[in-house]
Amino acid sequence: MLAVRGPPPYMTHNSGTFGSKPNAPPTDTNGPRARFFVPERLRPAMSNDLIAKAAIDRRMAEIITPVIEDLGFELVRVRLMSGKNTTLQIMADKPEGGIEVDDLSVITQSVGAVLDVEDPILDEYTLEVSSPGIDRPLTRLKDFEQFEGYEAKLETLELIEGRRRFKGELAGVEGDEVLINVAEGTLGLKFDWLSDAKLVLTDELIAEMLRQRKASGAIDETKFDEISEDETPDEKAEGDT
Repeated sequence: MLAVRGPPPYMTHNSGTFGSKPNAPPTDTNGPRARFFVPERLRPAMSNDLIAKAAIDRRMAEIITPVIEDLGFELVRVRLMSGKNTTLQIMADKPEGGIEVDDLSVITQSVGAVLDVEDPILDEYTLEVSSPGIDRPLTRLKDFEQFEGYEAKLETLELIEGRRRFKGELAGVEGDEVLINVAEGTLGLKFDWLSDAKLVLTDELIAEMLRQRKASGAIDETKFDEISEDETPDEKAEGDT
């Protein structure tokens, strides 16, 4: 049962989604990078679902994915957050990126109607629908290809040669391997090994977000007033004499 719904729809909108594949920032290299792939004997039997981790999340995904896709959008992540208040958090995007507030409103209303019928959550809860945001989670293999050249943090389900956390520049994908440039070289991690992955908020990422939003017409600079510097009290006094 949905606790509170109705206009305005409950949604959080993190501005800054992408359209086409972002232009990768320039990088300094000292020749070809080494390639490090984990030996087969060290590869644990892992599998993941970064879109929906827990069993209840996967159940939610089964219900809401057809609704979201019928509207022309994609499910990026779903989490049922329990605690003092229960919240169903949904991240969605357009296939080409660039979801807007009005889109989130449509998704909220459509998903809410289906959940009212299915009633899969026993407790009262709030539905939140948002865009992925700038430092977005990377939940699909195509995300790692789309954001090649940008910094990301990856975490694996099990230790890989003594470590689980990796931070570096995404280097695309190769088959089912996610490639990331770390200090030792280019590391190849199977997508199924990942327990978490997200972009790191950098100046390059913010600049690319702004460029793409301007190019798409989402930001109209003509609607903003020209920035002017206010006179200080001393300057005003000098002008009056």
